[in-house]
Amino acid sequence: MVSLSKILFFTSHHGFYTVIILFLVFGLLATVTKKPLFLIPIIPLAILNGFAGQFLNAWFLNKYGIESTAIITSDVETNSTLNDQYIHDYEAIVKKQDGKYVSTSFSTMSAAIYPIENAIRIPQVDKPFPVKYIPGYEKNIVILYDQSDEGKILQKYELQAPVNSAKIKYDADPGNKEFVEEYIAALENYLKNYDDPKYKMKLDELKKQNKMKK
Repeated sequence: MVSLSKILFFTSHHGFYTVIILFLVFGLLATVTKKPLFLIPIIPLAILNGFAGQFLNAWFLNKYGIESTAIITSDVETNSTLNDQYIHDYEAIVKKQDGKYVSTSFSTMSAAIYPIENAIRIPQVDKPFPVKYIPGYEKNIVILYDQSDEGKILQKYELQAPVNSAKIKYDADPGNKEFVEEYIAALENYLKNYDDPKYKMKLDELKKQNKMKK
């Protein structure tokens, strides 16, 4: 597991050198075997690593790693951009099983984050956050963003957004059955995850209102 973690760390953090190694390995195979077909996988593998290397690393670490915490110690904005946003270089320390810390680094482009989604969310500097790693190679971490304080706040906000939207519609037209049902559904979905007495009272009120109209 440690060796695989080291390989995935290298390929996800050093894409350019990974491409060079692919050319050397498959080029050597093609030369030794005298079969040019060995050159075919080079470009597809290089492209695949560029797009999915960090996702594979994130999946692997979440699946087989153990939980711990890390703290970002440095956040430096670079001149490079990704989707019109500046890429950042990060330095962090990771807590090992013996309680001591080891240093690591990653960037916006190489960070392994779980759950895997089309978003790059990095915790703030100087705030502990949950991670997973393979013991023996603590440098390679996956950020468990949804379990961090920031991630929990974001999740709550994302569940509140449909409630707020439905409330605006309902306030504009309380007699609209579609708006009432949308408001009820949004409140029920929110209350599955969070206990809020005010939302419970509103949900009961809307359900009574809905029954009276039927």
